[in-house]
Amino acid sequence: MIIGVPKETKFKENRVAITPLIAKDLIKQGFAVQVESGAGLNSFFSDENYKEAGATLTDKNTVYTSDVVLKVNAPLTEEIALMKKEAVLVSFMWAATNPELVNACEKAGVSAFSMDAVPRISRAQKMDALSSQANLAGYKAVLMCANALGKIFPMMTTAAGTIKPSKVVIFGAGVAGLQAIATAKRLGAIVEVSDIRPETKEQVQSLGGKFIEVKGDDTIKMEGGYVKGVSDEFLKRQQELVGKHVAEADIVITTALIPGKKAPVLVTEDMVKSMKFGSVILDMAVEQGGNVVGSKLNETINLNGVTVIGEGNIPSLLPMNASDLYAKNIQTLLYHLATKDGFKWEMEEEITKGSLIVHNGLKVHPSVTQ
Repeated sequence: MIIGVPKETKFKENRVAITPLIAKDLIKQGFAVQVESGAGLNSFFSDENYKEAGATLTDKNTVYTSDVVLKVNAPLTEEIALMKKEAVLVSFMWAATNPELVNACEKAGVSAFSMDAVPRISRAQKMDALSSQANLAGYKAVLMCANALGKIFPMMTTAAGTIKPSKVVIFGAGVAGLQAIATAKRLGAIVEVSDIRPETKEQVQSLGGKFIEVKGDDTIKMEGGYVKGVSDEFLKRQQELVGKHVAEADIVITTALIPGKKAPVLVTEDMVKSMKFGSVILDMAVEQGGNVVGSKLNETINLNGVTVIGEGNIPSLLPMNASDLYAKNIQTLLYHLATKDGFKWEMEEEITKGSLIVHNGLKVHPSVTQ
């Protein structure tokens, strides 16, 4: 099979789906690999690196005629139209909220696997691109806040006096949140954490964070490790309890997402107004509507003296590591689904069933058929 790797075209996207190292391994396994010229440059992988790995450099149109197209972000509808019938696409798709993309795959008669739909089960951990990218994002988010804050994180005793440690409040103790906790603690901050899942309390405390406990209720719906829904009443109670902690914080980082839905509002306008002049908020959910009232996608703004960072693609700011990890994720999924001779199409197998959105032009995933 021929694998094609196009250059990413999304705004501010620096990652690439396959690195030269992974391309070399794919070729060793019997696949042919063709890469669009310049695809890896923003991740600091030169065309020469791909050539040395044994890949063929070509243009965009040729790449899209491959048997399998591997991307970070889903192609544009006009790019999907370039694919040959019964070819296979593997990328992030967010299918439930991208009907035009799914329809384009249907019309082109292709099959499409979504990296964000890979089930979160133990044997799929090496394929879990959501986690690999969120881990990096949680780390980078803390550094971005530290850079925007006009003070240091740790307590420091000097001849001129003692500097108090900064206080960081983190909403959400998922993969990104836990990495943010660990990073902020390593830098010497006091870290407080809010999460609607009481079972995260132990993880937060093991990293040195203080857990802000909101009593849960039966309106919290969980599915496959994700929060699928929560009542407005619970969110209101959470906001009231956490409001005091936010007012005293130097930095607030929000990480809460609900797959297929708009991100929940966690930081209200009044909460932003209550914060100290010069404090910083980073909204990691800004691309899905935002956890913070007033945050703007891909902009850093000032609200009443508070810096609000709305970077929409934080993993892309660490493109070398992000591409390395994503390439390993997508390679592991590909090896699970196929050999050099073709796809296995084990339609009832859990990983295949969970991640396959469209099969030969037919919608098959529950998120797009119901």
